Amino acid sequence: MIEKKIIMNQVNNLKKRTQYLKRYLDYTQKKIRLAEIDLELSSPEIWNKKIFLKKLNKEKYFLNSIVQKINDIEKNIQEVIIFFKLAIETSDKVVIKDIITDIKKIEQEVKKLEFYRMFAKKNDHCNCYIDIQSGSGGTEAQDWAQILLRMYLKWADKKGFKTEIIHESVGDIVGIKSSTIKVYGEYAFGWLRTETGIHRLIRKSPFDSGKRRHTSFSSIFIYPDIDDKICIDINPSDLRIDVYRASGAGGQHVNRTESAVRITHLPTKIVTQCQNNRSQHKNKEQAIQQMKSKLYEMKVRQKQKEKQKLEKSKSDITWGNQIRSYILDNSKVKDLRTGIEKNHVQSVLDGDLDDFIEQSLIIGL
Repeated sequence: MIEKKIIMNQVNNLKKRTQYLKRYLDYTQKKIRLAEIDLELSSPEIWNKKIFLKKLNKEKYFLNSIVQKINDIEKNIQEVIIFFKLAIETSDKVVIKDIITDIKKIEQEVKKLEFYRMFAKKNDHCNCYIDIQSGSGGTEAQDWAQILLRMYLKWADKKGFKTEIIHESVGDIVGIKSSTIKVYGEYAFGWLRTETGIHRLIRKSPFDSGKRRHTSFSSIFIYPDIDDKICIDINPSDLRIDVYRASGAGGQHVNRTESAVRITHLPTKIVTQCQNNRSQHKNKEQAIQQMKSKLYEMKVRQKQKEKQKLEKSKSDITWGNQIRSYILDNSKVKDLRTGIEKNHVQSVLDGDLDDFIEQSLIIGL
């Protein structure tokens, strides 16, 4: 029976791919580490170490997300084999049809895990920050920055990622001058890291009475929320800390207290800001954490620049380093690195970015 051979070949192929994934994703080591974590979590003393407990649970969630997916795939493959043998013995065509459907579902799960091979860099598994900065151009550029903020929030929501606006500087008339979003989710940095660069908008300006074409720029910088285990030493004398009243929505508290914090790292001129907490102390902690993450990412990028001068675009954000153009008049979005073009501009601005992101990861940007 030809159908029988095809199905068995598909099943055997899935088994081989799963075995390869287990080796590539260090399945055995992850299982061992999970057992060690469970042992640590069973200790009564762990409840007195809240910070350590939080770290362990976070690590367990990350490891389990891989181990459990592989376990489920192997379990589903075994079930398919059992039911297929029974279907052959009883010549049950209905069951065979169901088995073909199940194989397609398993195939999709294997493909998802295989894509995780793209996340091979050290901090790809981390949560991350998105810094959005409007370019020169006043109202037009600030409106474009606001559109990009909405686009990334929409994309994160579709991925099931949690987001938090850490800082936002509102525009003079509309839009925003700058904003920082924290993205929480599995491989958040891995997904977003290739979005760093300049995003260009070309459109007939709604703010121009003559409806002339305008070109606007905004820069996007993605950096990981680094693990506390990574040591980044910051000399307190290198920091300038300013406090101010937060802008934007926030009620009476925002207007009455100087709870927002801006920190400048004087040697590098790197700036971080936080205003989303009522407590100035908490905002300062968050801004310091962002500073450590930014400095760490800067060091990583400097090393990449030294090793690979051809990858300058990944370590140097300039107004000439455009990665994507959004041309509203022609209803086209073009990624200048991958060559991918999409004609559904509104769907892209509504967060449909996966085609661009996946291709950039595949070609190793």
